[in-house]
Amino acid sequence: MKLPTTLIHSGHFQDSSGAVMPPIILSTTFERGEDGLSFPSGYSYTRHDNPNRKALEEKLKVLEGGAEAIAFASGLTAALAIFQSLRPGDHVLIPDDVYFGVKSILAKLYAQWQLSYTGVDMSNLKQLAAAIQPNTRLIWIETPSNPLLKICDIEAIVSLAQSQKLITVCDNTWATPFFTRPLDWGVDISMHSTTKYMGGHSDLLGGAVVCRENDERCAFLRNFQQIGGAVPSPFDCWLLCRSLATFAVRMPIHAANAQALAEYLNKQSPIEKVLYPGLSSDPGHEIAQRQMLGGFGGMLSVLVKGGRETALKLSSSLKIFKHASSLGGVESLVEHRRSIESEDSLTPDNLLRISVGIEHVDDLIADFEQALKGL
Repeated sequence: MKLPTTLIHSGHFQDSSGAVMPPIILSTTFERGEDGLSFPSGYSYTRHDNPNRKALEEKLKVLEGGAEAIAFASGLTAALAIFQSLRPGDHVLIPDDVYFGVKSILAKLYAQWQLSYTGVDMSNLKQLAAAIQPNTRLIWIETPSNPLLKICDIEAIVSLAQSQKLITVCDNTWATPFFTRPLDWGVDISMHSTTKYMGGHSDLLGGAVVCRENDERCAFLRNFQQIGGAVPSPFDCWLLCRSLATFAVRMPIHAANAQALAEYLNKQSPIEKVLYPGLSSDPGHEIAQRQMLGGFGGMLSVLVKGGRETALKLSSSLKIFKHASSLGGVESLVEHRRSIESEDSLTPDNLLRISVGIEHVDDLIADFEQALKGL
């Protein structure tokens, strides 16, 4: 079956009512069989498994083309589970502009774990290779990166990692498997904040990892989910399944709108630079063309002439674009990233990160047009 059909029907289950849409199973516990030992339904306690979570994980597994999908309570919990699978003293390579939440996990939660990390420009393979240390265990990839939209060569990084027997993890939240399937390029684990494009409506919190192989590390991540209780609620799983039914319809609109807006902003004099891999002038465009199929995603960033004050004035002058955190919803958002990130952030103070929604593109461009005139 094709992707739109698969996302609607995979993981589908029915109860005795014959409802076309799967119900929300909120029960925390499930009845034992007559022998007092077995669980005929296959479920015992919702921390261990739940029908809605099982349905969601089946959809995610098919979406990424993996061997196993594991849903978590948030994207950062999914990241936490991956780092927890490492050992004290291990070293991790991360993008120099990695999502600040991931860097915060490493800096604030794993310092006493003696888990070290180095930020590198993942678009520079020589720099990446030079940063590998004897205790390096994992390479963390973001492509496009958050918020500078750097593009790295997944295939080349995987080849380097495999030659050094390193684990590769790709945060695929921005590209989504609609545009890029990292596991197809040999990445070991694809990680998501399902809060974003998979949820798509800014009304749920979730995360996931999808493993290319059902190996020992994958089993650890499953144990972390079940034993550690890092599980999403049945309702959030149900919401995600609902949202994934329209995923294949939403994503092309996000990408088409972002492409049109990027091309418009690239011609506007108050804008110093547009960061978007869909622009032919973007340094990552050639690689993005090869590994991003069907579009370049719905995220872009702009550098505004005049610095922080002008950037903030522009963001506050927009009417359709709401000045708020997060991304991937049907509504368009804009955010001044430096003001929310840590003190050692490399994000320029005049950068605005833009999550382009699925409103009519003419309205989105008109909104920026009126805001730019007021600068």
